[in-house]
Amino acid sequence: MKMSRVRIAGTAVAIALAGSSGAALSATLPGSASSAPRIVQPIDEAQLVTVGGTLRVAVAKNDQGAVEDSFRLDHMYLQLRRSAAQEQALALEIRDIEDPHSAHYHQWLTAEQLGAKYGPSSQDIERVVDWLGSHGLQVNTVHKTGVTIDVSGTAAQLREAFHTEIHRYLVNGTSHIANAAPPKVPAALSPVVAGFASLSDFRPKPLLAKPKSAFSFPCTGCPDGFDGTEQYDVAPPDFATIYNITPLYKEEKPITGKGVTVVVLEDTDVNAADVASFRKAFGLASYAGTYTEIHPGPDCADPGKNGAEGEAALDSEWAGAAAPDAHVELASCADTATSFGAFQAAQNLLDTASPPHIMSLSYLECEAANGPGTAYEGNAFVNALWQQAAAEGVSVFVAAGDNAAAGCDDFDTAFFAVAGIAANALASTPYDTATGGTDFYDTAENANGTYWSNNNSATRKSAKSYIPEIPWNDSCASSVLFKYLGYTSGVSFCNSALGSGLLDIVGGSGAPSFVYSKPYWQEHTYGMPNDGWRDLPDVSLFASNGFWSHAIVFCMSDAAQGGAPCDYSVPVDVFYNSAGGTSFTAPMFAGIQALIDQKAGGPQGNPAPTLYDLAKSEYGTSSSPNFAEIAACNSSNGTDSASTCIFHDVTRGDNDVPCYGSVDCYGANLESYGVLSTSDHTLTVAYGTHSAWDFATGLGSVNVTNLVNRWP
Repeated sequence: MKMSRVRIAGTAVAIALAGSSGAALSATLPGSASSAPRIVQPIDEAQLVTVGGTLRVAVAKNDQGAVEDSFRLDHMYLQLRRSAAQEQALALEIRDIEDPHSAHYHQWLTAEQLGAKYGPSSQDIERVVDWLGSHGLQVNTVHKTGVTIDVSGTAAQLREAFHTEIHRYLVNGTSHIANAAPPKVPAALSPVVAGFASLSDFRPKPLLAKPKSAFSFPCTGCPDGFDGTEQYDVAPPDFATIYNITPLYKEEKPITGKGVTVVVLEDTDVNAADVASFRKAFGLASYAGTYTEIHPGPDCADPGKNGAEGEAALDSEWAGAAAPDAHVELASCADTATSFGAFQAAQNLLDTASPPHIMSLSYLECEAANGPGTAYEGNAFVNALWQQAAAEGVSVFVAAGDNAAAGCDDFDTAFFAVAGIAANALASTPYDTATGGTDFYDTAENANGTYWSNNNSATRKSAKSYIPEIPWNDSCASSVLFKYLGYTSGVSFCNSALGSGLLDIVGGSGAPSFVYSKPYWQEHTYGMPNDGWRDLPDVSLFASNGFWSHAIVFCMSDAAQGGAPCDYSVPVDVFYNSAGGTSFTAPMFAGIQALIDQKAGGPQGNPAPTLYDLAKSEYGTSSSPNFAEIAACNSSNGTDSASTCIFHDVTRGDNDVPCYGSVDCYGANLESYGVLSTSDHTLTVAYGTHSAWDFATGLGSVNVTNLVNRWP
C-alpha cells in the first residue's frame, strides 16, 4: 500500500493513498460529513477535462523552454469547489450574519464550521488527496474549510498528474516561470477540482507610488531646494485633523483602537526600529499600541527583507496611525515558486481558533490574469479566502490599485493604457472592502495657506482642517490638470508638447469587476450604475504621491532595499520617505476600523454592507436621492461641509488616463494618444466624478468621528 503524509491543521497524519477504504481517514480530513459525494465515477486517466488556463505572457515569443524535471513547486494551492447549492446557502448565511435585523447577526462561523457545513464531502476530499499522492505529489495541508489543498511536488510530478509543463518565459527582460498549457484532470474529479490558484511566479504587485518630479508646484517658505513636500506632506497628526479623528481620542472613554489587532499581510519583513522611529516622530509612541512580526504556520517560512520592504513598512506604520492603541501585526510568509506569501499568511491565520479582527492587503493583480472566472484559478482562491474572512467576522481592506481604471497595465512602467478597463482581482470580491485614492484640490486653487500652516508643530502637524478632495490622478488626461493649464480636453493636452511629458497611468483605481455580480449591499446606492457587476472602489482617502505638492510620510531606512534615514528635519530624507498610493488607504481604513471595533465592542466582519447602508442614509437611494444632504456633504465645500456628514462626496476631477490602441480608447490613431473611455467612439471618460458613488472615489472619503459614532 502506497503511503504519504498529509498535514492537517499543523499535525502530520499518515494517510493510506492507494486503495484506502476511507471511513477512518474521512474523519481526519476537513470537509462535510453530510454533503453528498460528487466524485462518483471511476478515475480514468484517459478521460480528461481542463481546469484552468495560461497567462497571456505564456506565448512562444517569450518561451525559454521547460524547467528541469526536478524543479520544486512548493505550496501550490489546488482549489476545490462547493456545489452550487452549498455556495448559495453560504452566501445567504453570510448575508444573514451581516443583517442587523437578523437573529443571527454577528454569529460568526469558525473555519471548522465552514468546512463541516459548506465544504466538499470528506469522501471527495479523500479521493482527491489519494489521487494527488498516487502521482507522487505531497499534500502539505488540507485547509479547514475544505476548499483549498496545499500541494508540493516537482515539475515532472505536476506534468504527470496535470498534463502541463512549467516553462521559463522572458518578459520585459526578466525571467519568469509559468504553465505552458492549461492543467487537466480526470473528468471524474472535475465536479470538485476547480484548478490551481497559480502555477507561475507572476505575483501580486505592491502598490507603493514614489514621488515623481515631472510636475510639481513650488511653495513659499519651503526648505531650500525642496518643493514643499515636508510642509504639505500628510503625517499621522495631519491625517487625524483632515479626517476628524482627533475628537475620538478626547472622549471620556477614548476611542484609540485599544484591544483590537490589525494584521498587515506581507511577503517580506521590515526593520521594527523603523516602525518605532515613525511612531516616535509623530507623537504615537505615547500610546500603548504595539507592533510585532509573525510568520503564522503551518509551513510559513520567514521571508526576510526583500524589495517589498517599503510597502510592508508603510502598511505597518499607517495601520496604527489612526488607532494608536491598536496592536499591529505584520504577518508574512516567504513566497515560493508559485505562491504569494501574504496569501499563505492570511489562510493560516483564518484557520486559527481566534483570527484577527482586521486584515489589510496593499497589492494588485489583474482580474483577467488571475483567471477568467470564479469557477477556477486565482479568482476562486481569493474569493474563497475573503469569503472565509467575512464568515469569521474578519474585516478585510484591500487597496483598489494605483493604475486608475487600467487595472491590467503596469503603473510602474506604462505611459499609457493598452489593455482597457479592468479591476484589481484582489479587491473585487463581494467579501472585502476596496479602498481608493484621492488628492487635495488646494494647490490647484492656490489655497495652500487656507488649509496648511507655515510651519510644522512638534508632532509635525501642519494641516488646519478638512481639505477639498479630487481623485488622485498623475496623468495628462486629468481634467483638473488640463483645465488648470488651459486645455479643453485630455486628448488635446496629452498630444501637446507639454502634455506628452506627462503621459502616465498612475492614479487611484476604480472599475467594474468582470468576474463578480453586484453584491446586494451596492444595489440601489445613488450614483451606482445598474451594470450588474461588483464596482470598485468602495471608499477612498488621500493617496497622492506628491503630484499636486502633497504626499504621505513613512519610514523605511534599509539602504539595501532603497531606503533612506528617517530624519524628518532633513528635506531630502523626507522626500525619500514620502510616497503615495492606495497602499496607504488600505491600512489607513484598517486603523479606522479598529476604532469602530473598539466602540462597537467586537469584530464587525465585512464593513462594506454597513458603509453602504450609512451612505444611503446620507445620499439617499437611486430611486430617492437626498439632494440636500448630497449638496451639504460635497467635498468642494471644504470646511463649510455640514458637520453631520459621514462621507465627503468628491465631485471634481476624474481618474482618466491616456491610452493607445483600440481597447476602451477614445481619440487614438496611429499618430496620437487617446484617453481611456467606456466607448471607443464616444468620449465617456473612465472615470469621472459625480454626486454620491462613482468609479473615481467610490462613496468618497470619511469624517471618522461621525462614522464611528453612527456605526450601528
